[in-house]
Amino acid sequence: MTQSHPRISKAVIPAAGLGTRFLPATKATPKEMLPVVDKPAIQYVVEEAVSAGLGDVLMVTGRNKRPLEDHFDRNYELESALQKKGDAGRLAKVQESSDLAMIHYVRQGDPKGLGHAVLCAAPHVGDEPFAVLLGDDLIDPRDPLLQRMIDVQEQHGGSVIALMEVAPEQIHLYGCAAVEATEDGDVVKVSGLVEKPDAADAPSNYAIIGRYVLDPHIFGILRTTEPGRGGEIQLTDALQQLAEDEKVGGPVHGVVFKGRRYDTGDRGDYLRAIVRLACEREDLGPDFRTWLRSYVAEEM
Repeated sequence: MTQSHPRISKAVIPAAGLGTRFLPATKATPKEMLPVVDKPAIQYVVEEAVSAGLGDVLMVTGRNKRPLEDHFDRNYELESALQKKGDAGRLAKVQESSDLAMIHYVRQGDPKGLGHAVLCAAPHVGDEPFAVLLGDDLIDPRDPLLQRMIDVQEQHGGSVIALMEVAPEQIHLYGCAAVEATEDGDVVKVSGLVEKPDAADAPSNYAIIGRYVLDPHIFGILRTTEPGRGGEIQLTDALQQLAEDEKVGGPVHGVVFKGRRYDTGDRGDYLRAIVRLACEREDLGPDFRTWLRSYVAEEM
């Protein structure tokens, strides 16, 4: 029998990282503001949350993240200048980001890890299930992963994580889940989790990617979770406790994602993401693909 669970309405986006892999570009510019074609990466993530019906967005930020707030705020001087020029197209693009969602901000004072960043959201989220979206993973809007996760959470309760099969030699880069099959082909039950295991110790090749739908009991567990790998409070460790004891916060399920994902957390993958998205754009794709074919042919 399908159970009824509270409807999810809030999204949390941790955005307090220093972006050290992109230095010196991120010395004064938040990594979340690096452009992916012509939009900052963080805007794609907010758009994904809104598309899944989550219009209440909390960003967990840190020092030097003021440009995030400015991007999603109104810029009356710029809007006025574009209006006077009659540039309706660019005016609409500028206003789009400020009209996307109701966006709130909270500071993560100490960089204590993803688990601590999620815990910073507790006063805003309250006693409701909520989604967490990491800005390094961009999910193609044609593959509505988050909506599927919300549907699974509403059916089963508890928490839901996004999983992706990776090569065994890559599993040490991710959190990893031990899983059991369910009646739904794309849904598994999670029986255990470990953060960035060695390939020999990994329980599977199912890697956790940056989308979560969490039961609010996670906050109580995070408050008592000791620092783990890297000396940080790991969200994976808290989810492991939920998976071990379903009486506290319900079960943990995983949605196995096989769609289009763009990893912007690595410099090489960031460049590949830009190329892939530019090639698929109606306004840029035809000319860009022609140039790209010519360039590759010349280089080969």
